[in-house]
Amino acid sequence: MTDRPYPSFLIYKDNKGEYRWRYQASNAKIIADSGEGYVKKADCERGIELVQGSNSSPVWVTVDAK
Repeated sequence: MTDRPYPSFLIYKDNKGEYRWRYQASNAKIIADSGEGYVKKADCERGIELVQGSNSSPVWVTVDAK
């Protein structure tokens, strides 16, 4: 088994047997997760693809956060 590189996505099964993903930074801290379980692994992988594809999305800052 090889060492897992960071940052990276991890797909795992939760207690209900559903697939979930989490994204971990170079220090292995979780910085994002799926927020929901998926019955099909392919749906979980698609969720990751959507996040990966959003890297050019604009960032909006609320007035309070300035």
